[in-house]
Amino acid sequence: MKKTTINNLSDPMNIAFMEAKKAFKKNEVPVGAVVTDINGDILAKAYNLVESKQDPTAHAEILAIKKATIILKNKYLIGCSLYVTLEPCPMCAAAIQYSKISKLFFGCEDGKNGAINNGVKIFNQKFCNHKPEIYDGIRATECSDLLKNFFRLKRK
Repeated sequence: MKKTTINNLSDPMNIAFMEAKKAFKKNEVPVGAVVTDINGDILAKAYNLVESKQDPTAHAEILAIKKATIILKNKYLIGCSLYVTLEPCPMCAAAIQYSKISKLFFGCEDGKNGAINNGVKIFNQKFCNHKPEIYDGIRATECSDLLKNFFRLKRK
């Protein structure tokens, strides 16, 4: 795998955004995710496939986490980072917790279904046994605009 550096072609958040654009083209809610290892190398990337797979668990985060655990042959992603274009929902936040991802980077907030800064705030709950470092608002406007455009087209 190629070493991740900060430029458009290898920046994990940019790749997550490109994954979200793929979802948009497939008429899926445009969310993309990337998992990197402790060295910043990209392990896995994915985008929402809920409609295509008719699977309510086929969120970008879940798919990327599954791919990364297979590659590492370990259920724990200690030292790994997750980059996602939208604030994770409760299901995805729980998967982040249980996989022990070290750092979470996300784009725009989700006031309706988000579970990090909004809603149930999974990582602030007593039952939470692992909390990643959280970095939010990364390319938030761009991520939000993609989602708004998607839902605007859906309403037409």
